[in-house]
Amino acid sequence: MSQSPFEQAEQLHVGTVDFVSPDEIKVALDVDSPESTALNAGSPRPFPRVHSYLLVPLNEGYLVGQVAWITVEKSNFPKRRGLQDFGLVDLPYPTRRLSLSPLGLLRSQPGAAVERFQRGTGALPTIGAAVVLPSVSQLRAIVESGDRRHVAVGTSPLAADATVAVDPNRLYGRHLAVLGNTGSGKSCSVAGLVRWSLDSASAARESGAPNARFIILDPNGEYASAFTEPSAGGAARIFRVRPELGELALKVPLWFWNSAEWSSFSQASARTQRPLLRRALREIKAGGRPAGGSVADAGTEALRRYVSHRLVWIRGLIRDGSHESDATQFGHKLAAVKADLQLKAGDGGDGDLAAAISSLEGVLAARFSSFVKNGETIEYYKPFDDALLAPAVTSLELLVDGLGGLVHDEGPDEDVPIPFDGLDLADHLEDLAEESGVSQYVDFLVARIRTLMSDQRMQPIVANADPVTLEGWLEDYVGADQANNGCVSIIDLSLVPTEVVHVVAAVIARMVFEASQRYLKLNGSALPTVLVMEEAHTFIKRYRDDVDVSDAAALCCQVFERIAREGRKYGLGLVVSSQRPSELSPTVLSQCNTFLLHRLSNDRDQELVGRLVPDNLRSLLRELPSLPSQNAILLGWASELPVLVKMRDLPKVQQPRSDDPDFWGVWTGTDGGGESVERPIDWAAIGSDWRGAAPANKLNGEA
Repeated sequence: MSQSPFEQAEQLHVGTVDFVSPDEIKVALDVDSPESTALNAGSPRPFPRVHSYLLVPLNEGYLVGQVAWITVEKSNFPKRRGLQDFGLVDLPYPTRRLSLSPLGLLRSQPGAAVERFQRGTGALPTIGAAVVLPSVSQLRAIVESGDRRHVAVGTSPLAADATVAVDPNRLYGRHLAVLGNTGSGKSCSVAGLVRWSLDSASAARESGAPNARFIILDPNGEYASAFTEPSAGGAARIFRVRPELGELALKVPLWFWNSAEWSSFSQASARTQRPLLRRALREIKAGGRPAGGSVADAGTEALRRYVSHRLVWIRGLIRDGSHESDATQFGHKLAAVKADLQLKAGDGGDGDLAAAISSLEGVLAARFSSFVKNGETIEYYKPFDDALLAPAVTSLELLVDGLGGLVHDEGPDEDVPIPFDGLDLADHLEDLAEESGVSQYVDFLVARIRTLMSDQRMQPIVANADPVTLEGWLEDYVGADQANNGCVSIIDLSLVPTEVVHVVAAVIARMVFEASQRYLKLNGSALPTVLVMEEAHTFIKRYRDDVDVSDAAALCCQVFERIAREGRKYGLGLVVSSQRPSELSPTVLSQCNTFLLHRLSNDRDQELVGRLVPDNLRSLLRELPSLPSQNAILLGWASELPVLVKMRDLPKVQQPRSDDPDFWGVWTGTDGGGESVERPIDWAAIGSDWRGAAPANKLNGEA
């Protein structure tokens, strides 16, 4: 016969309530309550212990409280239950007291064999109410309550090693922050969460691999080693600047970049350079090679762009009267256009192009003149009149009409990913600057673009030497469906040049986000995807509101802020991992609804994290500076209550490469177990790899 809550409470009684407030309940412990270990709760258990759980019986079940502090106070000698203490001298007596933070209700469910924990309570106990130890089954019910807890992440040492599991919809759907110092187990937790999620999904799926997508942005090159062993989600796709066997080359072509990313990359100023850059992007994409188009098609479009802008430019000069007031300079410019058209004569529009060249030659010949002065021939042009120039302008108009019409200020959105060549953009930008009369303001911008485009470190990433299609890139990086396997994409950013690493990270994150948007638009339902940002304090760093968009770090942060705000609507979950939460964007942190907190020793970081939980639960966070490795505090939307969790073990081969350097082992040549840890040195191989002259040589005897 089952016991009522009050009968059970009598056996497990440890104290009484003597103070009640909405966020704190103080308890006076009984004289005969356990002093170090409780033996009457079904199994030996440390008691009293900070952050352990106690119950207060109520009519509807039990109020669950978490121990915040324990102390000893001097008071009158307590009256012991069932005993008559007569004749005792009333001297001060040490009474043990503790404080409970109310968490919620533990109550029986109709037809259920176990009790269920529910966060929050509508009733509080009264003074004198009993305080009891929970049984093993009740401890497990407190930690294990909740629906759809599919992914086990660890156990709770404060709740009889109950399994701590989470609902992936809550964990990833409203974003997760994994915070902790170096060496606290943060990276292993991130790798473990990905692998355990896939393993659980695979076990629950009837057949085939999970239809899941995890994209890990890895700035330190740690995670490739964690997924060399195939998981339930298949072999991970690994992208590097210099790929090794079985890996893929990291490609983020320039034509993926939107106008803000181009402005950041080129450091374009807001007043003159940025509007001209956006116009150049729009027009060059309008003349970009169409899908499946040939090189000849691209040449024709390039000629169309050139003639369009030269025609607009000539019209402007005529309108300003330059053909009369500065005829010699106008004539030289017209001669330069003729020479350029002669060089482009093989690019298309042969008949009209020849006619335009002939017409320009006639106009130039009619006004050309020269004389000799002091033995030097001086060439000049007489003023041009409108009637003379009209046939040349008409021939250029016929030429551009035959090529498809003017492209001046026309074209698609400058942010649409349409292929083009970066050097063509520099040339076109130069033409626009000359046409607009602002060449002196744009020369440095064009020079920067050309210099960066010729940088051999960036060429493998941003150039389109091996043509990349938008569809192919999305399938490789974001992931195909479950039939093609491979649920994890690891993007190694460790060798991406510093000048572009923030832009590259921003482009990849934005492409994933916009792909999720369009999937929802076309299919009416979201495609769940998880984007993991390691070392987030570098890429999602707080910035001043007045910072210019040309700052690459601020641009990168803004992309992730948008994902944090809007990603949930499109099925895109964000996992940010950082050792310096105080440097993270407040916007991103405020949008994270679940936190996995490892050891944090910096006072600023602790102060920030302390604001994430209610006042009555902040005592739990006082353990952050002393948490051992592999232990963490899970709190937020994915957990019914804040819980101290020992994360699951992750085999060595599945751990990210983030071990502390073994100085002593290398110095002495052996580790504590007698194994050799020698480090052979081949600086020639390192130099060759640095220069890109030869593939990286493996050390330590590896092939």
